Amino acid sequence: MKLGVITDGISRDLNHALKVAREHDLDYAELQYVWDKEIGDHSLSEMSQIKSLLNNYGMKVPCITRHIFTGGTVNMSTKITDDIYLKQLDSLRRCIDIAHELGSPFTRIFSGRKEMILFGKNGAEQWNVAKGAWDALPGLIEPAVRIAEDAKMPLVVETGNGTMVNSSWTARKLIDAIGSNYLKVLWDPANNCYAHEKMHPDGYEIIRGHIGHIHIKDVFVDTPKATLEVREMGKGQLADQFVPTAAALKNDEYDGVISFESVYHPGNGNYEDGFRKSIVLFKEIFSG
Repeated sequence: MKLGVITDGISRDLNHALKVAREHDLDYAELQYVWDKEIGDHSLSEMSQIKSLLNNYGMKVPCITRHIFTGGTVNMSTKITDDIYLKQLDSLRRCIDIAHELGSPFTRIFSGRKEMILFGKNGAEQWNVAKGAWDALPGLIEPAVRIAEDAKMPLVVETGNGTMVNSSWTARKLIDAIGSNYLKVLWDPANNCYAHEKMHPDGYEIIRGHIGHIHIKDVFVDTPKATLEVREMGKGQLADQFVPTAAALKNDEYDGVISFESVYHPGNGNYEDGFRKSIVLFKEIFSG
């Protein structure tokens, strides 16, 4: 398997993050925040430094992971002529250019802010569903996909907490609605836990063959208490599902990258400490 890490989960100091990643024989550096900026906001000089550091450490970039279409930037009242929407498309174009420059095979997008109930029947469709929310989504994602098609740069839509695509089921529904080879899934099964979707076999089987990139972390969710706890790898609710998932990926000859998402700290606010507590088990499970 091709293994990497989202670098700012170790440090926003890219030189230090790459050094630590190399200590653990990781070959892929996923870029989200570097120094004091989100990827896509760096100057030409800063991009030259980023490229130089990647070359110095012999690291490849699996995905450019700016937060495009997050929060309230895309919702059922959004129009494709809105300034805030057009600014997101401009960010996407910059990130696609960066992906080409750094040799990344994917650029990430999200799917806007989640409405609680998207579908219903036997009365719920009248009283509970956020009417029109899901129907509006493909039309807001399609312009981004057309940009990707023109640039020959595939997009991956992340299964994200608080977004319209927050499970494998909704990811597959969007993929099918768009119908383009330039839109794949960035599968983050820990995020899907809040939607009560099991990683394996349930979530995996739904998007099997449609996964472009993967994020791995371990969590424990308590939905009634609206609480999410990030945990050390192997100590959360995904602990018993990592091994069968890795086996399924290997059996299906998944050729994308699996990035460790280092968002756990052991109570001291130090995410590098959290990375070091989890990375050995991550590699043990997914390197085979």
